[in-house]
Amino acid sequence: MDYRKSNAASNTVTRDMMSLSEETGNVYETVRIIAKRANQISVEMKQDLDKKLQEFASYNDNLEEVFENREQIEISRYYEKLPKATLIAAQEYTEGKLYYRNPNKEKDNF
Repeated sequence: MDYRKSNAASNTVTRDMMSLSEETGNVYETVRIIAKRANQISVEMKQDLDKKLQEFASYNDNLEEVFENREQIEISRYYEKLPKATLIAAQEYTEGKLYYRNPNKEKDNF
């Protein structure tokens, strides 16, 4: 899923955890699923930002004053305005776009 095209809210949303956990039957398992996906999204966003900012990196070790690059600032602002990874993950979970499995439950079924 492309996190830039997500329709997740960009601010905090209060959610009813009991209704979210109906699918798994366990609130903690639901939170764990959303947290793991949020971590994946966060890592992907950080790698993408680092890759874009690497283009502006200066490898000269001089003592001159470093001038701020407008494009670099705009890229950073763009990423700051994106919805947080937890909000994107929660939106994906509520829309049913996440695939997850619990190996412990599968082991009990055999």
